Amino acid sequence: MNFQNLTIFQKWNPLHWSWEVWDPRFWIKPVRSQGANSKLTLGEISLVLAVLILVSLILFIPAINIFVGAFADGWEPFVDTLRSREFLHAAGLTLQIALVVVPLNVVFGIITAWALARHHHFPGRTLLLSLIDLPFSISPVVAGLMLVLLYGRQGWFGPTLESLGIRIMFAFPAMAIATAFVSMPFVAREVLPVLEEIGREQEEAAKTLGANDWQTFWRVTLPSIRYSLLYGIVLTNARAMGEFGAVAVVSGNLIGRTQSLPLYVEEMHNQYQTQSSYSAAVVLACLAAITLIAKAFLERKTGRVGGH
Repeated sequence: MNFQNLTIFQKWNPLHWSWEVWDPRFWIKPVRSQGANSKLTLGEISLVLAVLILVSLILFIPAINIFVGAFADGWEPFVDTLRSREFLHAAGLTLQIALVVVPLNVVFGIITAWALARHHHFPGRTLLLSLIDLPFSISPVVAGLMLVLLYGRQGWFGPTLESLGIRIMFAFPAMAIATAFVSMPFVAREVLPVLEEIGREQEEAAKTLGANDWQTFWRVTLPSIRYSLLYGIVLTNARAMGEFGAVAVVSGNLIGRTQSLPLYVEEMHNQYQTQSSYSAAVVLACLAAITLIAKAFLERKTGRVGGH
């Protein structure tokens, strides 16, 4: 079948479809493949318009509204919000959580990815792969509730920790644990395919030349996975700074004590301080924009398209 000669009626009429029509490439075939002077069909124009409308409704318009609300009264209210004690504490606490969580997940991700890539047959490998993906399948709110059931006053370990004077829930440790859980898979999932692709030939050659395990890792393995590792770090940091659900459950959302930046946005909105809420949201939006720029740069370096 010659797809370029299909009419619009043939393309949309099921009576004229063959098995080739069910190939997704038929529907997303680039326009350039049809020739430089070819015209867009009605179906293609409709799909493009539908995508633009959808993206505008769920992304562009809300983002523009945040910036408009933040600067509706000028720069002074925006700057005053950024100078407020509550905002500075929330931003500082968010930064502290990221500084703790990101290195932990980097170490965990590298070790896990290396174990899975270099040892294909060990007991529990499939279970470990499933555990890595667990945060993707569990709601962050449920993850926070699990921590409450474990470390809360009536939880499994709560009474023992309380007797030792160790406070986990409604404090920084619980917020860090919850954030570490939801951001756990990114580094491991980004590094694992690269380790499997490069194989172990270079590592074995380095050991043959007398390099020990640390020298092999720093001079052979790490340079090979550096961009994928940075990609995972960017995603982990973005999730750590923007996490809301799990942190909201385990923190208590105490202003000036256990309130992260996303929780600050929600609290200001609930108190009808919309300008402060918008201003903090602008900061988070700028962090997201920086993350997207870094993500796009690393995708080009690793040869990925859309993170795959």
